[in-house]
Amino acid sequence: MDDKKDIYLEMRHITKRFANVIANDDVSLTVKKGEIHALLGENGAGKSTLMNMLYGLVKRDEGEILWKGKPVSIQSPAEAINVGIGMIHQHFQLVEKFTVLENIILGRREGKFIELPLEEAEKKIQALSENYGLDIKTKAIVENLPVGEQQKVEIVKALYRESDLLIMDEPTAVLTPQEVRKLFKILNRLREEGKSIIFISHKLPEVLELCDSISIMRDGKMIRTLPNSPDLDSRLLASYMVGRDINLQVEKKTCVPGDVVLSLEHACAEPVFESCGVKDISLELRRGEILGMAGVDGNGQEDLSELIMGLRKLKSGKITILGQDISNYSTKQIREMPIGYIPADRNHAALVLDFSLQLNMAINHPDKKPYGSKWRLNHKEIARITKEKMKQFRVAASGSGELAGNLSGGNQQKVVLAREVGEPVDLIIAVYPTRGLDIDATHFVFDTMLKARDEGAAVLYISTELEEIMALSDRIGVLNEGTLMGIMPREEAEVEKIGLLMAGEQVV
Repeated sequence: MDDKKDIYLEMRHITKRFANVIANDDVSLTVKKGEIHALLGENGAGKSTLMNMLYGLVKRDEGEILWKGKPVSIQSPAEAINVGIGMIHQHFQLVEKFTVLENIILGRREGKFIELPLEEAEKKIQALSENYGLDIKTKAIVENLPVGEQQKVEIVKALYRESDLLIMDEPTAVLTPQEVRKLFKILNRLREEGKSIIFISHKLPEVLELCDSISIMRDGKMIRTLPNSPDLDSRLLASYMVGRDINLQVEKKTCVPGDVVLSLEHACAEPVFESCGVKDISLELRRGEILGMAGVDGNGQEDLSELIMGLRKLKSGKITILGQDISNYSTKQIREMPIGYIPADRNHAALVLDFSLQLNMAINHPDKKPYGSKWRLNHKEIARITKEKMKQFRVAASGSGELAGNLSGGNQQKVVLAREVGEPVDLIIAVYPTRGLDIDATHFVFDTMLKARDEGAAVLYISTELEEIMALSDRIGVLNEGTLMGIMPREEAEVEKIGLLMAGEQVV
């Protein structure tokens, strides 16, 4: 496949600047016909900018793009689609109130005037669906479909538009293990049909299993492109991404559970907006253990954490922390307890981005010593504590007066960790604490959670990343549509079993 006719895409010497920041610095990428090509890199490495230029969302400053050997100037997603390039975003681009059929044909110029040949389109879509084993329901409303089915709709949409190259951004992030296996079968089939795929993922074992070639970016530059081979492993790829050796092993001591810290008895809460609520959940969490809570995104994880923190009203049941019935406590009362809370959305629920790091560090208890009193803030003491915690948690910033919004995602998360678990606490509730973080920052979060657990904290670790749950947890629970499907010891947990529970199937 060295012949030029077998090359679908060439991006040559691409450069993109945003003010004084060089997002892509002389980047080149070649994708062959019928290959799955991985694109790897830490947060901020330049992957998204490069793909956004290819898909017409961002205009390049320098360089050229060749499609099937001919130079192209792609100025919009519509132009990318017209030449045969499709993109499946991490957050699906579907109109939730529309049917599957309407979503797939949306934007297509077919028929006369505004008349759409729906019957003809539906036949073509059903044929594509059957051919690739996708089994989609054209008349279903998208908002009623689980995420795995919505991803199938995105794939059929790209096939219907006759895309020869698919850009897939974190395609397995919201799938159960069983859905991942089905997706891989589909992608292998597309490869056999001569389609090409650019596969962006932070899950290195999946990349090694699926992809033919691997390109690695770091600091806006293309570091290397290499063929997949038995000599490659996750640790080597990670070292290329960060520029030094990195230990991917999670080393933890034997769990010795202590007293019960958190107890839920038949807890129920109404759904809010598009959430599923909490449905009759009972559990106990003890000192010195991590209870991992697995589940596909949107199945009650945030509902559960917000209920415990008093951000949702308990409809029925009972919640106890450290022997105290907190069922009717306000969030302010709960925050007076020795609890570390890491919410799902650090930008909107954990930090005030326009505040300095000092103010963010004091935000939980500004009227309590050592941060201040009822009448004033102790700025000198806040500055001292902030500098101390920044050093302890390796926060990269110009100083304690830096605005939180100026920090990278990984450093913002370190600030939240420093505030919430920088001092001994009895209970940690961590919701998606590694979301959007690169390998280095992710392992820092792991180390922080394990250190707190070993010092006697009880940790409720909520994540959609099954690998994380399996690596960190002492016991594993699974949520599906707001229901706790079961809790099992880590040694009894199997990926297949957890995947079935995540999909809502009871396992004997």
